[in-house]
This record gives sequence, C-alpha cells and structure tokens, in this order.
Amino acid sequence: MKRDAKAHAIKNMEESFGRQKTIYLLDYTGMKVSQAVALRKLLKKSSYDFKVVKNRLALRALKEDLPVELRSYFQKPTAIALAAAEPVRLARMLKDFSVQNKVMAFKGGLFEGQLLPPERFDEVCRLVSREELLGKIGYLMASPLMRLLRTWQAPLTQLGQLLSQFKEKK
Repeated sequence: MKRDAKAHAIKNMEESFGRQKTIYLLDYTGMKVSQAVALRKLLKKSSYDFKVVKNRLALRALKEDLPVELRSYFQKPTAIALAAAEPVRLARMLKDFSVQNKVMAFKGGLFEGQLLPPERFDEVCRLVSREELLGKIGYLMASPLMRLLRTWQAPLTQLGQLLSQFKEKK
C-alpha cells in the first residue's frame, strides 16, 4: 500500500471509530472469501459494516478517548464489525454466522463505548434487544391500568347479567 492510500484508510477508520459506539473485533482465520462476501452482504442488509483491517493502520486510527486495552486485541488477522444501532442484534448475527460456518472468533471490542473482553461476548448475545425491552416495559405499565378497568367493568357486567336473567324469569 502506498503512503497516500494508507493515510486515506486511516482517515476512514478514524471516522468509523468516531461514529460507532459498538465495535466488535474478530479473528477471521480460516474464513474463505466467499464466506466473507456472504457475511458482508448479510450485515449490509441490516446497515452494519464489516471490514478486514491491517492492524498497524487500525492502531494508528484508534483515538485517545477509546480504552487503551482495546489496542491489545489488534493481533493476528483482524476484522471489524461496526454497529451504530442495535449492537445486540449484530452480536447475534456474528455468532450465528460463526457457528454455522465454523469460522471466526471474537477477540474483543467496545459495546456501547465500554470495553468488551472476549469472555463477555456470549453474554451480549443473550441480551434482550431494545425493542423487546420497550415492549415489556409498555406491557408492565399498561397491565395495572387494564386490571383497574376490568375491576370497574365487573359490577356493570354482573348487573347486566342479573337484569337479563330477571327479564327471562318474567
């Protein structure tokens, strides 16, 4: 790579690292080109980025505000998966792809700006998505109101049933 191409690559990575709060670093050893293309297409459909990077250039692109421990994960072949939104979904997609194709290992990364060691990646995959959490919160907020409404309606319903039975007897 020529010097200007390296500078351009570093600038692009700096912008990517600056925009994204979630960055997963992956070891793609043993991955075929066709598998990498399939993974890129899969992630692109969901608005995620997947890039194979040179470690030296990526280390130059890392900003000072990112955790220093992140630098130690840039060894061996490294690919980066970036998520602007729904980082749990991206983690699940990467894990599913890794299990199906028996390639790729999680090296570390950032999850919502916090350092994510490799041991905690499975925990992230098991997390519930934001939409599911919002749905549960909505249900929990509406549930007491629904019970109160049923409680108020019960006497009226029973009165109506009593009057209809009384009418049938006459």
